[in-house]
Order: sequence, then structure tokens, then C-alpha cells
Amino acid sequence: MELLKFEDVSVGYESKPVAEHLSFTISEGDYLCIVGENGAGKSTLMKTLLSLKAPLSGKIRFENGLMRNEIGYLPQQTDIQRDFPATVWEVVSSGCLNRSGLRPFYTREQKETAAHWMQVLEIEALKKRSYRALSGGQQQRVLLARALCATRKMIVLDEPVAGLDPIVTADMYNLIKKINGDGITVVMVSHDLSAALSYASHILQIQHGSCFFGTIEQYRASEIGKFFLEKAGEGDA
Repeated sequence: MELLKFEDVSVGYESKPVAEHLSFTISEGDYLCIVGENGAGKSTLMKTLLSLKAPLSGKIRFENGLMRNEIGYLPQQTDIQRDFPATVWEVVSSGCLNRSGLRPFYTREQKETAAHWMQVLEIEALKKRSYRALSGGQQQRVLLARALCATRKMIVLDEPVAGLDPIVTADMYNLIKKINGDGITVVMVSHDLSAALSYASHILQIQHGSCFFGTIEQYRASEIGKFFLEKAGEGDA
């Protein structure tokens, strides 16, 4: 079931494109990794997908009931965000705000949703802890739970393992894969091509203003895939 379609979309800033003629479809259950070198347009594409920026041209179609404000988003953390003075419960449940409308309180369903994702991500014991007192890995789990409270269908992750040690990184990738297996479509911006090959179902590689989109197998067989796999030392993987 299709959720999001890019039809000949160009993205950029102030009428200056950084990536052009992007056409691809994200379907229910996909795990899409967006990869590319610095400055290729990954972040701009992500902001456009989230409707934080308008495309310079082309059409973006939301399909099968996916709403613009119902895509969960885990951005890269800033130092100010890491020091946010709130409890874990307050941070996680705030992910429901987009769907709360004008209601001043969380509904029973929203509280149950927050509790569900805290259980899935194994942070129930941290419920009353101060967010800023947590480790980096714990904070990422909290923010992932918050993002999941905002959606029933799709989550967008911007470098979710940046700054984490290898063990915590592996745990985070396994959690994201589990969430995807439970039916949440995942779109992840990443510099980690090796992880993309291990976990994703599809690759979107942005390079020199254009893109490749396809399955992992199609990427491995493509010229751009072979080039970047060899460059990353994954040529025989």
C-alpha cells in the first residue's frame, strides 16, 4: 500500500535546487535509507518530505490516509535539547500533541500509546527520571518513543545513532528494525552505508543533484551502488 509519492520533485533553498527530478514511492512496511555525501541534499529532502519546506517543483502525494502531521520525526539532538528539564513521561507523551487538537489534556488512548512505546523501547523504569540526567542512548530511546507517539504509519529518523558508542548503536538499529517489523514504515537519513545494507529494504542515494532509488539488491547491481560500495569497502559484502 503506497503512503508517499514523489513525482519529479526538486528540492532546495531560495529557488536554488540541491536535488532535482526525484521520483520514488514509499510503501507501507518499507525501511528506506537516504544516503549520500555531505551537501548532497539529504536534509533538504527530509524537510520537504516532512512538509517543513515546500518543493521547488513537482508533486508530493500523501496516500491511503497518511496525514502530513502524522509522521513521527526524530531529529538530530542539539546540546540545548540534551539538557531539557522534563521527565521521561513528559517528553514521550508530548509526541501526542500534534493529534491532540485544542484539547488541554491527553486522552486515555494517548496515555496508553505513550505507555505502549515506553514498554516496547524498554524505558518504563525511567518514567519519572529527568530526561537530562539520562545517558545518550537512553535519551535516544526516549526521543524515539516520543516520535512514535505521533504516528501510526511512518517515522522519519535523522542520523539516529550519531554520537552513540558501537554497542548502543547496534541496540538502536535493532530497535528500529523491530519497530519496522511491527508495521511502522521507516525513513532514515544516514551516513552509515553498511547499516543501510544490513537493515533497510530500499536505498535512496542522492548524488550530484540526481538520485538512485530501489531495493538493496537493485542498488548493489547499479553503477552508482557499485561505485559507493567499493568506496565504502563494501564491494564484496
